[in-house]
Amino acid sequence: MHDVEAIQKVHQAWQRVREQAGKIIVGQAQVLEELFLALLSGGHCLLEGVPGLGKTLMVRTLASALSLEFQRIQCTPDLMPSDITGSEMLGEKREMKFFRGPVFTNILLADEINRTPPRTQSALLEAMQERQVTVGRERYPLPSPFFVLATQNPIEQEGTYPLPEAQLDRFLFKSRVTYPSRQEELDILLQTTGERDVEVTPVLDAQELLEILPLIRRVPIAGNLAEMACDWCRKTRPETDLSGELAAWIREYVAWGAGPRAGQSLILGAKARAVLNGRYCVEAGDLRAIAPAVLRHRIKTRFTADAQGITPDDVVRKILETPSQGA
Repeated sequence: MHDVEAIQKVHQAWQRVREQAGKIIVGQAQVLEELFLALLSGGHCLLEGVPGLGKTLMVRTLASALSLEFQRIQCTPDLMPSDITGSEMLGEKREMKFFRGPVFTNILLADEINRTPPRTQSALLEAMQERQVTVGRERYPLPSPFFVLATQNPIEQEGTYPLPEAQLDRFLFKSRVTYPSRQEELDILLQTTGERDVEVTPVLDAQELLEILPLIRRVPIAGNLAEMACDWCRKTRPETDLSGELAAWIREYVAWGAGPRAGQSLILGAKARAVLNGRYCVEAGDLRAIAPAVLRHRIKTRFTADAQGITPDDVVRKILETPSQGA
């Protein structure tokens, strides 16, 4: 199939995915789009929001619409790496046998990922980066495609283990799940307190999704847009040789910024968004639309910023609003 025809097929599939998800999910259109973009780009996504906003339901619904195998892990402080990866146990014939854990799936939902200790987080990190798990001296490849969609609560800090920067950087996007509007909340109340029997019809399957991943990478991006993505990432770093008002502001409020993986995520995400909208070329609007989700978790602000209420989202917004002057 020609790439242009394939892009139109993906565009139409996205319309059907939204239609199917709309049977279950009220609102949260941007978050749903970012989740789908992460899957098309072959990346993982971190969902941050207070409890009760439907994060788990959203991931489960998307998995059903894509006909992907789904497993959920409730992360707790006593969760061990073997609870995720699996472990070797004595089999029926008195030999050691590996019993696979829930990580052997297509979509793994790690609920409240910041509640599990660093030792368990490190086991998940190998799965995210290498698409494999190591048990003893054996390595076991994970199914393909494989995605980690994790959630965390931003308001509870006691009993949590903040994700290390290395693991945060492995997430393609960090999506903010916000409160619904009044009308959306009213619709949620009416739909969830009455009789309803809704089934989600699969739109794509695992094999079709695997065929889309190379298509995303073949989408061209103009040189000036690639430079724009590169410059945005460089402007987040206090030590970068920049000049002007923005550079001084960054040095005052930012401790460290995004690395090259952020630039890769920007370009891949922008290509996926172009395909989602039925286009065979990346536009500046694609980069701007996904920049907050790509950069917010890769920027660490200083205490001076925290004291003044300046967040990583504010940093990204200021960078996007400042005309590019090169790096």
